[in-house]
Amino acid sequence: MPPKIARLAGLGAFGAIAAFCALFALLVWVSAHPANGGITQALSTVAWIALAIVFAALIGVHVYFGKQLLRLSENRPTDV
Repeated sequence: MPPKIARLAGLGAFGAIAAFCALFALLVWVSAHPANGGITQALSTVAWIALAIVFAALIGVHVYFGKQLLRLSENRPTDV
C-alpha cells in the first residue's frame, strides 16, 4: 500500500471514532426515559450498557488498525 494511501486510511479510521461517538450519543438520547411513559429507566440503562460494549469494541478495533496504518505510512514495522 502506498504510504500516502495508508496515512489517509489511518486518519480515516480515527475519524470514524468520532462518528461512532456521535452515533452513540444519538442512540442514548433517543433511548432516554421520557417523562410521559415509554421505555423504563432500567431498560434504558441496559440498552446503554449494551450499546457501550459494542461501540467500545468498534472503537478499539479502529484505534488498532489506525495505528497500524499510520506506522505503515511511515515505513516503520507493524505488529502484523
